[in-house]
Amino acid sequence: MAKNSVISIISEKENKENRGSVEFQVFSFTTKIRRLTSHLEFHKKDFSSQKGLRKILGKRQRLLAYLAKRNRGRYKELIDELDIREIKTR
Repeated sequence: MAKNSVISIISEKENKENRGSVEFQVFSFTTKIRRLTSHLEFHKKDFSSQKGLRKILGKRQRLLAYLAKRNRGRYKELIDELDIREIKTR
């Protein structure tokens, strides 16, 4: 939970500035993914939430692939900041 509080402080600063940026979109998808993951640990048979989680994961993966192609430095910073693993790009 400490990670989430640090991330939420970071996001509130950026929230007012760049809501449409790739970094903000990845951040918002990551928070949704973490929330849905904790929900699904308790409700294992909630298949509609599982489908929504898979859709959000795909969107975040596509955004991260786009960012990795465009600006590798910003991509690395974002991966470290959000503490998510690096995706394999072709």
